[in-house]
Amino acid sequence: MTDVSGTQVTAQALIALQGAVAENMRRDVPTSGLPGGFPIKKRGQGQVNADSRLYIHGDEMRYIDKGATARTGDLHVRTFHEERDRVTFLVADFRPSMLWGMRRAFRSVAAAEALAWIGWQAVAVGGRVGLLAITTGEPTIVRTRTGTRGMLSVIGGLVRAHEFATSVVGPDQFIDPPLDMAVEGLHRIVPKGASIIIASAFDQRGDNFEGTMKRLAQHRAPSFVMVEDSGLQSLPPGHYPIRSPDGYRRSIKLRQTLPHDHALPEIPGCAVMHLDTSLPTRQAMTQAGVS
Repeated sequence: MTDVSGTQVTAQALIALQGAVAENMRRDVPTSGLPGGFPIKKRGQGQVNADSRLYIHGDEMRYIDKGATARTGDLHVRTFHEERDRVTFLVADFRPSMLWGMRRAFRSVAAAEALAWIGWQAVAVGGRVGLLAITTGEPTIVRTRTGTRGMLSVIGGLVRAHEFATSVVGPDQFIDPPLDMAVEGLHRIVPKGASIIIASAFDQRGDNFEGTMKRLAQHRAPSFVMVEDSGLQSLPPGHYPIRSPDGYRRSIKLRQTLPHDHALPEIPGCAVMHLDTSLPTRQAMTQAGVS
C-alpha cells in the first residue's frame, strides 16, 4: 500500500463521514431503531412519573405513592416511563499489529473509520458516545457526551492516539500488549446498559480475553468489529517485507490459514461484524451489515 492517506487518521476524514451516515440513515431507516444495528439494553425504570397503580406483592417500598394511598385507602406505587440508555462506547485498537495494511488503508485507519461511522449513527438518534483508544502507551479515554460535540471529542481522541501509535520507536514498536489487559477496566468507565464496540484484528488477545468479555456482557452489550484485509487471501504463505511511514523496514510472516486460536470466542448476545480494509468506508460498512 503506497497511499499515504491510508496510513493516517485525520479529523477531516472522520468528520466527513457524518454526511454519508446521514444520507444512509435517510435512505434506510433501521427497523430496530438502534444505531449501527447493535443492541442497546434498557436501563432502569426511568425518572419520569407515568402513573400510579395498586401495590403488588414484591414491589419496592421506596416507590410507594403516599398521595394516592391516602386518597384511596389502598396501597399504591408509582410507575415510571421506561428509558433507553443510548451510550455507545467505542474501543479502537491501535496496537502495533494494527499499524499496517495491504491495499487501501492500515487496519488501524479502517478501524477508526468504522467506529466513527457507528458513532455518528449513535449521536444522530440522541445517544452519547465515548472512546477508549489502545496503544503501547497510556490509553486515550474520552468521556461520554451527546451530539456533535461528543463525536468531535471522540474524533480528537482517535487522531491523538493514532498519531502517538505511529510515532513510537524502540523495543515496544512491534510488540502488542495483551488486549485483555487493555479492556479489563471497561467496567469502571462504561455505564451499565451501554453498548461497547471493539474494533480490532484481535491479535494477541491474552489468556483472559474471553472471561473479560463474558463479565462485561453481564451488564453491558459488547460487540466486535473484526478488521480484516482481503488482500492477504491472495498471497501465498511466506515472509514479506513491509515499510512503515517513517521508512523503517521489517519482515512479516504470513500463514496460509489463521491459527485455530485466532477465532473469536462466542459470547452470548455479542454481535460480530467483519470489516474489509480494502473497501471504501461506506461500502465496507454496508458489506458488514451496518448501513
